[in-house]
Amino acid sequence: MKNLAILSILVFFISQLSIFSQELGPNLELTSRDSIIERSWHVGIGLNAVDDSGDMFDELLAVDSQWNYVYFPSRINLGRYFKSGIGVDAIATYNKYQVGKLIEGSINTVEKDYYAIDSRVTYDLMKVFKKDSWFDPYVGVGLGYTKADNVGRGTYNAVIGFRTWISERFGIDFNSTGKWRISNDNATNHLQHGVGVVYRFGIEKVLNESGEEKLALMEALEKEKQRQLDSLNQVEKEKELARKLEMERALAQQRAEEEAKKAARENLLKEIELQMEGLGNAYFDLNSSYLNKNAKTVLIGLAAMMEKYPQLELEISSHADSRGSETYNQWLSERRVNRTLEFLKKQGVPETRLHGESFGESQLLNDCDDHTYCPEDKHQINRRSEFKIVNY
Repeated sequence: MKNLAILSILVFFISQLSIFSQELGPNLELTSRDSIIERSWHVGIGLNAVDDSGDMFDELLAVDSQWNYVYFPSRINLGRYFKSGIGVDAIATYNKYQVGKLIEGSINTVEKDYYAIDSRVTYDLMKVFKKDSWFDPYVGVGLGYTKADNVGRGTYNAVIGFRTWISERFGIDFNSTGKWRISNDNATNHLQHGVGVVYRFGIEKVLNESGEEKLALMEALEKEKQRQLDSLNQVEKEKELARKLEMERALAQQRAEEEAKKAARENLLKEIELQMEGLGNAYFDLNSSYLNKNAKTVLIGLAAMMEKYPQLELEISSHADSRGSETYNQWLSERRVNRTLEFLKKQGVPETRLHGESFGESQLLNDCDDHTYCPEDKHQINRRSEFKIVNY
């Protein structure tokens, strides 16, 4: 009953963190169903139970008579999963052999400490289906060192387990490990079970087939929208030119007035360019397309300028630094330009006055390419959204 109570508390804690993280995150145009996790780190903490009754696989669920456990977190692990589905983990556990439990075929009469340090290589079975799932089973093998019943021994290990993902980052890990001694005939083979909270970080994703199709459709729609806007702009320019020619033929004085208007427009352009230069670019954090506080401040100032100059139209280009693959950085810069455009629209800027384009890592502002080491402040310069006047 105490184990169930502790597990319930862990599940409640994870669910609350999951809800909190979802409230912080904005809606994405490409959802989690459109991508799969390719690589990630994970860390876990939880409970472990040891069955060292001496019969190994007999009476596996004899919890009251054979399982030894403590009522506090007694297991910690750190691991990494790779693109192939192979994972590596390092695990440390602590336990106590309890009085009255069956240990090595006899009833234990003295409480004894249990320590174990294990390494393992696992395979994520969901990789077979090339998708992510809330139910995430795995199998693995490994080596370890255990000191139990005052006897140390190296062990061969075999593990089977599964994780249930409550959210993209948080889940619960259930596993059972068989441990066979390498040496020391005085040591026994035994089982160790574990359950705990697991947190996934350093996540790297790639689009799945549906995500690639959706991205291609979004790009096609954006190109068509840009083509239509270009056509409308061209028509407006032609109409404007025709009106100017008619006015020049009709009246010389009007021609002089047009020259004055042109000079005024040039002065206005210089004034707008100076104001935009004062605002600067909107910069992004590493591997992120979310707008941070400084970037939002820049965009709020830009929206105020758009309201002040109602004829102003901007081309917004977003970029990435050189770290990561070209495909990933192109995808990331596309997300950055979309987030920049969406934020400006929410500030009241009409969509027809905004044009967006993404360049990935193709337009670096310094020498921080794939072959040159640079500190973070120099990479930061390249993670940006820039603004260019296309019509005023």
